[in-house]
Amino acid sequence: MTEYSKLSETELQAVIDKAENALKEKKTKKRKEVIAQIKELAASIDVTVEIIEEGGKSARKGKKVAAKYRNPDDASQTWTGRGVSPKWMQTLVDAGHDKSEFLI
Repeated sequence: MTEYSKLSETELQAVIDKAENALKEKKTKKRKEVIAQIKELAASIDVTVEIIEEGGKSARKGKKVAAKYRNPDDASQTWTGRGVSPKWMQTLVDAGHDKSEFLI
């Protein structure tokens, strides 16, 4: 085995990259073997199996929501109105302002 403390940062990163690639290949190979076994067992009892691969994007994931509010003190700070309100909005509301004052 290699003495890792003697390797440079670049060499260590190369070792890590190779190990990650080898692990990914082993997982992919194992997954294919397991799927083949499942299909074989299902076929032995006259059942068909559909394997749905994960990693497909859901219809909702990644859709951007337009900003609804803008910080009057810093125009780069916006908020969609969803989730927890940002600190700048909470500070303004606590100071007696109404959210509707900051609508875009």
